[in-house]
Amino acid sequence: MLKVTKPAPNRVDLELSAILDADMMAAGLDDLLEKSRDVTDGLMLYKITSFSMPTGGAIAAEMMRLPQLFQLIGHFRKCAFVSDIGWLQTAAEFEGKLFPGLEIKSFDLDEEAEAERWLTKDAASEDEEEDDDLDNLPV
Repeated sequence: MLKVTKPAPNRVDLELSAILDADMMAAGLDDLLEKSRDVTDGLMLYKITSFSMPTGGAIAAEMMRLPQLFQLIGHFRKCAFVSDIGWLQTAAEFEGKLFPGLEIKSFDLDEEAEAERWLTKDAASEDEEEDDDLDNLPV
């Protein structure tokens, strides 16, 4: 199942569990594209509770939507990736390095609260932290 929700105008959450077939993938991606259409400077929480390789039909459904999915990336600036699957965490953070303007950080499932805090931390508090670090430089 690929569940897509939009808890705020600039936020989209995804939750993936179980094996995806062609119909589930197509419906989930279409829902993601629709809910992300008007998002700017967006935030995404992407949670994978269990993972199995999608079916061939599901992969084909995703491939057919690749142009729209690449455009979708430009709508977001931060993505918190939550999963206990190490290789998926590594892949997600590597993917973040490939797309300028999109920061992806991985968290374990039991760190969802930390992921939420990181994701929603505003730019003002990040600027304050940077200023605080400058105050601690050795003389």
